[in-house]
Amino acid sequence: MTTLVRGSSDTLTRDALAVLQPGFIGTTAPEWLLRRIGEGLSAVGLFGRNIASPGQLAALTAQLRAERDDVLVAIDEEGGDVTRLEVRNGSSFPGNYALGVVDDTELTRAVAHELGRRLAECGVDLNWAPSADVNSNPNNPVIGVRSFGADTTLAARHTAAYIEGLQAAGVAACTKHFPGHGDTNVDSHHALPRIGVDLDTLHARELVPFRAAIAAGSKAVMSAHILVPALDPNRPATLSPQILTGLLREELGYEGLIVTDGMEMQAISAVYGIEHGSVLAIAAGADAICVGGGLADEETVLRLRDALVTAVRDGELPEERLADAAARVRALADWTRGARVAAVEPGPASETGVTAAQPGAGAAPRTDIGLIAARRAVRVTVGQLPYEPVDLAPYVAAFAPVANIAVGDETPWGVAAELTAILPGTETGTYDSATETSGLVGNVLAAAADRRIIAVVRDVHRHPWMADALDALIAARPGTVVVEMGVDRAEPRGALHIATHGAARVCGRAAAEVITGKGAGA
Repeated sequence: MTTLVRGSSDTLTRDALAVLQPGFIGTTAPEWLLRRIGEGLSAVGLFGRNIASPGQLAALTAQLRAERDDVLVAIDEEGGDVTRLEVRNGSSFPGNYALGVVDDTELTRAVAHELGRRLAECGVDLNWAPSADVNSNPNNPVIGVRSFGADTTLAARHTAAYIEGLQAAGVAACTKHFPGHGDTNVDSHHALPRIGVDLDTLHARELVPFRAAIAAGSKAVMSAHILVPALDPNRPATLSPQILTGLLREELGYEGLIVTDGMEMQAISAVYGIEHGSVLAIAAGADAICVGGGLADEETVLRLRDALVTAVRDGELPEERLADAAARVRALADWTRGARVAAVEPGPASETGVTAAQPGAGAAPRTDIGLIAARRAVRVTVGQLPYEPVDLAPYVAAFAPVANIAVGDETPWGVAAELTAILPGTETGTYDSATETSGLVGNVLAAAADRRIIAVVRDVHRHPWMADALDALIAARPGTVVVEMGVDRAEPRGALHIATHGAARVCGRAAAEVITGKGAGA
């Protein structure tokens, strides 16, 4: 094993640093991160822990660029349930599922453009979004409302529209999770999912949105930590030359940046380790290593840098492959630097009054397009006629499943805060599967007393305890209003059933307007 001198600035070491997209702790850049940027680190990944306000984020990105003007600043900002920009309050934008339900590509393009404008305003220029996964498995524990839906062609056209809107605002899109994470029942944060379909199905379903993304000019594509035996029976996509080079590069003709999903996720780290996994990923055709969601320190950066350099010197990783990967990172940085200074104008207004982004156009004026989209995504089923809007402070019972890691548990969701803004005095309680059905329902009834009950659920079709509790609650209190904020696969129930198709803050606002009969969405 070659002994490396840490801090060396030779070409090989700079290339190894260039392909890393690490995270860090804090709302200002630590000294070690600035030093590594000076030595060749070309990208930084931001998470909710790094963001306190738009002003603070703008100061942080300015601090990074004072060290190096072309550093890529990346973020995992899907909107909807997965938000880092608004991690403490919930997103101003509905997620992909809501946009797919509306199925207006002009609206999707406008939402992505406004999201991109806000990111660009804060100095962020690479967004690890959109999710192009076709949510063909309704029991998928990690994709769900992050997908535009289960319809392949719908997912494809909205993926393309999202990319166009985002990149028109000067922010590079990173379409994920190639070759498609929709038909899984395992979360790759915890274990290695497997998609066992044949090649014909993959080409007819999973790959269609990625072909659309490539045609739309997506600047980056993120690989999935999934095993697809029809493509490679031995290695997950992130580590597979057949998938990243053979399929994505050669067969689909993709020329942009290939980014890995987080390398500390158990699907990779538990089997290969992050150092060896990173070497295998670059060798397979990946250009950038995403790490930092969980491991966010200097030692991680040094370990990965040294692993890549050692792999080249030991002949495990061709030096030309690492150089090519670094060159692709720098090429994207050049594009984003140019995009930051390009003059930008809003696109023409649509027949629905939505201002759409146009390729080459710039940041539209700040709008409430996210709330407009959330209102349009709401679907209401009346179960008890006539329905009387809630006009006195109700009791909100939130039936909460365990949050997946991509969404996180720090972002609030539901309708209680938005109902409180309309009906002060609204009270709320959170319930989970730890209590058996009769006890849970008894607790809800006792806490609600004579108040109207609003039961808020998320993916009730995936959680039998939730369905049982909901049925028992409605039997006891037929006037209960049900708000489904996940994938709406279960039969509507309750005096009023509201499907928001996502749990973003604006989705809660749209539901509260319907519940009370107040507001533009009522």
